[in-house]
Amino acid sequence: MGSVIFFNSINIRLPRDRIYRRLGYREHITRIDERRRGEIDNDIEHALSFINIKGAGKRVVVSVKTGDRVSLSTGEVFASRDLAKYIGDCEEVLIMGATAGDSIMEAIRKDTDSQNLTRGSILDAVASEMADGALDWMCDYFNRELKRENKTVGRSRYSAGYGDLKLENQEKMYRMLELEKIEVSITESHMLIPEKSVTAITRIMNF
Repeated sequence: MGSVIFFNSINIRLPRDRIYRRLGYREHITRIDERRRGEIDNDIEHALSFINIKGAGKRVVVSVKTGDRVSLSTGEVFASRDLAKYIGDCEEVLIMGATAGDSIMEAIRKDTDSQNLTRGSILDAVASEMADGALDWMCDYFNRELKRENKTVGRSRYSAGYGDLKLENQEKMYRMLELEKIEVSITESHMLIPEKSVTAITRIMNF
């Protein structure tokens, strides 16, 4: 609890299987010849050269929870029946944000402009999965701290724009996490820039 913890360089294991699934390939169902697999793997490595993952996380106490509203000790209020149900009896949540950086987005734009759409889609998939993987990495980081308190982070997450938690709530998480410090901005329509940036809430539970 307290201040935001910033992670200026997150190194995660490449989620290769998830990248392939995002590209539409299914293990034991989709057949890929060795030549095509090699091309995809080369494009994945190309994508990694542009990715610079950063993140931020903050533990926050849940001060009040009703059937359709969650109030945090920091003053933010989230009007969401789904979020309230997700948090349940938990007294604390972890707010997280992560970005794959702007360089990968520039590489995707260049591929799109040059009509290299196949590689562009692979770069896009890698960036998406690496940003999501950063949230998993932060959950593991906070779990090591929480273990000493006989607590654990839930593996599922809840994000603004899903269920009845409106996208506008992303701005609250953006401010709470001070994401401008990891070079992320937010638009008037509550979208994060660079595009491959994510925020999420997860519950903190007692053992």
